[in-house]
Amino acid sequence: MDGDFGAGTASAVRSFQSSRGLTADGQVGTNTKRALYDTDESPSTGLDLRSSSCPENIVEGQSGGCVATLQSLLNGKGHSLDVDASFGPQTLAAVKAFQSASGLTADGAVGPNTKAALYANIGGGGGNGAPAPVDLNSASCPNEIVQGQRSGCVTELQSLLNHHGADLAVDGDFGALTDSAVRDFQAEKGLSADGRVGSNTKAALYGTVTPPSSPPPGGGYAKILDVAEAEAGTVEGSARANSYGSAVGLSLSTSNYAWCATFVSWVAKQTGASSYRNSYVSGWVKQARAGNYHLSVTTSPQPGDIVAYDWDGGSDFTGGNEHIGIVRTVSGSSFTAVEGNTTNPNGTNDGVYIKSRTTASTYDVVFIRVR
Repeated sequence: MDGDFGAGTASAVRSFQSSRGLTADGQVGTNTKRALYDTDESPSTGLDLRSSSCPENIVEGQSGGCVATLQSLLNGKGHSLDVDASFGPQTLAAVKAFQSASGLTADGAVGPNTKAALYANIGGGGGNGAPAPVDLNSASCPNEIVQGQRSGCVTELQSLLNHHGADLAVDGDFGALTDSAVRDFQAEKGLSADGRVGSNTKAALYGTVTPPSSPPPGGGYAKILDVAEAEAGTVEGSARANSYGSAVGLSLSTSNYAWCATFVSWVAKQTGASSYRNSYVSGWVKQARAGNYHLSVTTSPQPGDIVAYDWDGGSDFTGGNEHIGIVRTVSGSSFTAVEGNTTNPNGTNDGVYIKSRTTASTYDVVFIRVR
């Protein structure tokens, strides 16, 4: 990056505008600026490398939030990487240097041992990381972990909550978002939703992740489309739209982040169709491909299925340019979907709208069955 808007940059701008259905004039005006900032995913450093949200081995060539977290952790160990969520040569060199300094095999692959070393003593080694995780059942943790505490016990709690579908920053600080995630988890497990992490909640957190055997009042998967359709026309930034964040423990205005997956999480929560919640499209695709949380991939879409889009193609859902919605109608290769964080067909504010899509296009589509 040289700060010079030359021919190459102008060409990239026009290509981006064309991919978004904008006038490809190379001029970065209001609509182009909004499109640049409104991709449906952005790298997050809130992911815990040890959670199921990240690959067992993170290696060169990968990209996304797990790589962004890795880069942040390496910077906390004395390196000076750009946190760009792309595992390139500089990140590889930093990983190998860290492994060598830690007495590990310097192979550049960030597996369990390297992850453990990255998180070891992170609270006292400089940088802005969380306290090292502590088993919730150990004598080092209080009988009840509650809002306001900051410790390695909270680090462990946040990591476990993320494993069960939350999307928390793992910072070791038990704040309002962690409290909300605890209460949501307790409610899903049939526990008293008091936000206090006692023996029963700890046991559930360490237990196997199992979706409810039957959906709570709301109708389950059969009601997904009904609930989603009822929200059509909700405008981004409105109190109604902002309330969707409660499903994933966020209190942000929908004007300030990409909330398409938050909307799907909210619908799932209203119906009880799945216990999974995630504000990232990649999480939904990953869990469906793994067959977790009553989710699976299908090639025969029907109304009420979830549909994920990879605008960049490749179906890897790691490029930070994804989207997700709920299938409404299907006709051959064409379908319609109810989508949050999508453009208003009338050209005004974004919101929840019904969009016409197709499987016969440059973007890739994955359909997710909820059962």
